[in-house]
Amino acid sequence: MMIRKKLTTEDTEDTEVETCSLACEVQTDFFLRVLRVLRGVSLVVPIALVPMAASAQPTRLAILQAEDRRAATTNDLAIIRSGAHSGDPQTAQIAIRALGRLERPSLIPEIAPALRHALPEVRAEAANAIGQAAQGWKNGKPPAAAAVDAVVAPLAARLKVEADADVRSAICETIGRLPYATASQAEAAERTLVEMAARGDTVTDRLGVAQGLEALARLQRKLRAPGDDAIALLRQFAGRANDGAAGARVRRLALEALITASATTADVRRAASRDPDAQMRRLAMRAAASAQPPDAADGDVLKIGLADASPMVRIDALRGLHAPGADRTAACAVTTAATADAATPVALFALDQLAACGGAPAAVARLVSTVNDLSNAGAPRSWHRAAHALVTLATADAGRAAAALPQFTGSRIWQLRMYAARAATTIKNRDVLVTLAKDDDDNVREAAVDGLRKIAGHDADEVYIAQLTRPGNQIVRAAALALDGTPGADSAVAALKTAWQRLVAEGKDNSHDARDAIAKTLASLGAAPKAVPARIPGAKAAHSELNADDLRRLAAPRARVTIRGVGTFELALFTMQAPATVLRFVHLAEAGYYNGLTFHRVVPNFVIQGGSPGANEYVGDATFMRDEVGLWPHVRGAVGVSTRGRDTGDAQIFVDLVDNPRLDHEYTVFAQVLNGMDVVDRVLEGDVIEKIEIVTSQ
Repeated sequence: MMIRKKLTTEDTEDTEVETCSLACEVQTDFFLRVLRVLRGVSLVVPIALVPMAASAQPTRLAILQAEDRRAATTNDLAIIRSGAHSGDPQTAQIAIRALGRLERPSLIPEIAPALRHALPEVRAEAANAIGQAAQGWKNGKPPAAAAVDAVVAPLAARLKVEADADVRSAICETIGRLPYATASQAEAAERTLVEMAARGDTVTDRLGVAQGLEALARLQRKLRAPGDDAIALLRQFAGRANDGAAGARVRRLALEALITASATTADVRRAASRDPDAQMRRLAMRAAASAQPPDAADGDVLKIGLADASPMVRIDALRGLHAPGADRTAACAVTTAATADAATPVALFALDQLAACGGAPAAVARLVSTVNDLSNAGAPRSWHRAAHALVTLATADAGRAAAALPQFTGSRIWQLRMYAARAATTIKNRDVLVTLAKDDDDNVREAAVDGLRKIAGHDADEVYIAQLTRPGNQIVRAAALALDGTPGADSAVAALKTAWQRLVAEGKDNSHDARDAIAKTLASLGAAPKAVPARIPGAKAAHSELNADDLRRLAAPRARVTIRGVGTFELALFTMQAPATVLRFVHLAEAGYYNGLTFHRVVPNFVIQGGSPGANEYVGDATFMRDEVGLWPHVRGAVGVSTRGRDTGDAQIFVDLVDNPRLDHEYTVFAQVLNGMDVVDRVLEGDVIEKIEIVTSQ
């Protein structure tokens, strides 16, 4: 799954202006000051990421290269450590960031002294690096309470004396996202943040506190719920309309935290539904749908959202109509009308929601008419409504869906055949699935195999075994998982071992999901491979593409992305923050790698994802790239790298359609939409990337 997700401050109509300010600001030497976009900071000339003078060692380039290799050797780690003590501020900043990105808790004592550095940008980077290094505890034995206390102590001490608001903000966010071991530690962290809110009265301070409290509420749900003081503060933040556009992100984070804690009130929800910020209004719909206990006024909140000018708000209002306990008859009537929404993403979402409306004749009639209208399905961007309607109809009225299946299974459009497999799974039509498991397209085969696994189990083992010779990682993975625990071990083991050996011989990093599935199934059959290497034999050796010439050339680059039949949007690339990612992306774009590929995944009010030669999340560029998670948040318009675990990026990218704080510090952000966010919003599944052009200052 991918994603295994903007600091926008106004309604969607103003997105281009906002994302421009936000994206441009990333090119400053002090990254945390991007937060001042909330106060309208203009473009700042970037500092180029180039090596220092030959006499100054280690060079910035050497540090970046050592980080890109994940400090695999003692020498690499020594280079980064030396850089952290450099008298050159930018060198120190880059090195401290690198220590954090290694995600080794043992390095935190070496990062902590930088909290006292003379320059605020270095102190802010140190605060974030401590938070990132602590994430290493998630991959091993949980930390002892004393170990966590030792991490919190220098952060809390610095927060009391820190004079710079941006640094205070970074410290607050880190305190909120640490992996606490006990409920009392989480409570103490919350108390620190609440006390900070009482001392700091700038938008930047409130932003840091809101980030910290949102992270605490989300990450520590198993330890404890937010306390009364924190809830009161979050409600205050969510209602600070006098902060205007500048405080929009603070309000969003506060409302996100309240929703997570089931602590919104009718007044908070009502006010949010009328907020000038579209994302706040969207969150109001989520809050109204999940309110416990519900309030009679929440129905009015959803009605307001259904008529909202922003499609993102209408989508979540429709979602709210179908919440448990809702009036099904009224919800189906409104949703049926919404299938004619002028915004295609809203109409498609409405079609999906009609699955629960099988008892509503008007809803079923709308689905049937949409399914049968394939007159324009062959035209670009015209197959989606019928495909969505078919899958929904399979739940709402299986008989009518079965009657419509043949025109989909015989379509020349592979996506329609893939959706047919999904519908066939719902209505348990094994014959159709067996036929589609022989399709020319591996995505169709994958959907068919997944369906057979659900409805036929090991009775279809012969079908699964036949897939193991296919080239697509996704279908091999699906087939291997379907064979798990098969009673016909002899024939399955032989085919699985052959597939394993083929993938290992091909030497591609991005087959790891397929290899992992094969290994697990072989283990279940008592024939596990001798080892499951992190990097397979024959794979391209770990290396760094970072070089001084490219870093200099790409000091302030932009990317122009043209979507066939839709339009163009521009990205500001963050070379300072994610140099290895930017260089990899630029090299691929300049080589034409992305030309003709698609956005194969579109999730309403979440992300669009694309850049796969196989049009799925398991096929990308052969060699993995390193994560470069940092301070830039996953806000609306942020561009990230899709991964399925640490350092597994295969050059597939995604664009956040809304703020996605749960992705912060988990997925690399290497760019921000500069203009054309309206084009991003219109992207549909299967839309083609005509080309990506790189624009540099040289």
